[in-house]
Amino acid sequence: MKIILDAMGGDHAPQAPVMGAVEAVKKYGSQITLVGRGEEILGVLRENGIADLPKGLEIANADDVVDMHDDPAAVIHKRKNSSMVVGLKMLADDQGDAFISAGSTGALLTGATLLVKRVKGLRRAAMGPAMPNKAGGKTIIVDCGANAECTPEFLLQFGLVGSLHAKKSLGIENPRVGLLNIGTEDSKGTPLQKEAYGLLQAASEQGIINFIGNIEGRDVLLGEVDVVVCDGFSGNVLLKSIEGTAYFMGSLMKHKIFKRNIFSMIGYLFCKSGVDEVMKMMDYREIGGTQFLGIKKPVIKAHGSSDSLAFRNAVRQAEEAAEANAAEELADELAKLSQAKETSHD
Repeated sequence: MKIILDAMGGDHAPQAPVMGAVEAVKKYGSQITLVGRGEEILGVLRENGIADLPKGLEIANADDVVDMHDDPAAVIHKRKNSSMVVGLKMLADDQGDAFISAGSTGALLTGATLLVKRVKGLRRAAMGPAMPNKAGGKTIIVDCGANAECTPEFLLQFGLVGSLHAKKSLGIENPRVGLLNIGTEDSKGTPLQKEAYGLLQAASEQGIINFIGNIEGRDVLLGEVDVVVCDGFSGNVLLKSIEGTAYFMGSLMKHKIFKRNIFSMIGYLFCKSGVDEVMKMMDYREIGGTQFLGIKKPVIKAHGSSDSLAFRNAVRQAEEAAEANAAEELADELAKLSQAKETSHD
C-alpha cells in the first residue's frame, strides 16, 4: 500500500509533512510518496540529521504550490504542477492508494471531485470527522464544511454515506442516523430540514438506513446517534464549537482547578493520566484528518496547522481508509436508494 502525501500543504510545510512521513515509516512501516519541491524536501531531511532518503519514502517533484487564496475552481488548470494537483493525478492514475493534504479545503475538494471523481450516483462528496462521545464510541458528522448550501437530496445521501462509513471504519453493524435540528419534533427546522426528514424517514422504512429522527446539537457528544446529518455550514459551526469548548474546558481545569493551590497541584499528579487521556481524545492531531466521503479513492484533509504528529496519524488514517475500500459498496447502496425512490414515485 502506498500513501501519497502533499509535502507543501499546510501552515508548517514542508517541515511537518516531511517529518510526519518519516515518523510514519518508522512507526507503521508505511510506503509514502512525498509530492513537492524535491530540494526543499531533502533540505528538511538534512536539517533533521537524515542524510539519505529513508527506506519507504519516495519523492515526486512538483515545483508549484496551491495558495490558500487561489480560486478552488481554477486550481487544476492554473496550478497544474502544484503538489496538490500532481498528487491527486497520481492517485487517479493508480500510483497510490490514498492522498493526504493540509492545503486549501476548497481546492482539495474540487481537485478530488474533478480528478479522482465521486462515486457513481453521489451528488456531493462530504467531510465526515468522527468525534468521541460519552457512550465510549464515536459520532460521525456529515457534512462538516464541504457543502455550505445543501438540498434535501444531499442530506439524504449524507445519511447513507455516513452510515456506510460508520459500518466500515467504526464496525457499527446498524448505525443510528440523526438529522441535526433545533428540536426533536418532525415539524421543527427550515424547509431544508423538514423535507430531508421525510426523505430520511422513507429510506429508513425501506431498510436502507437506520434513521431515528431529529437530534439537537447537545446530543452529538452524548452518543445518542452514530451519524449526524447536516448541511456543511451547520456542521462546521457544530464542529468548531465542540473543538473550542474542549480547549476552553482543558484550560479551565488547568488554571482554575489544578493550579489553584499546592493541594490541588498535588491532586493533579494523581489524576494527570486521566486528564491527559481525555484531552488526547479531543486533540485533532491524534485523529490525523478528515476523509472526503464519496470520492472513489480516499482523500484525507489534514488540519491546516498540522504538526508532524498529525501527519503521522493522517498516514495511519489513510491506510485504514484504503483498506476499508468502501467505494464499490457505496455505489451499490446509492443504486438501491435511487431505485427505492423511483419505486415510491410509481
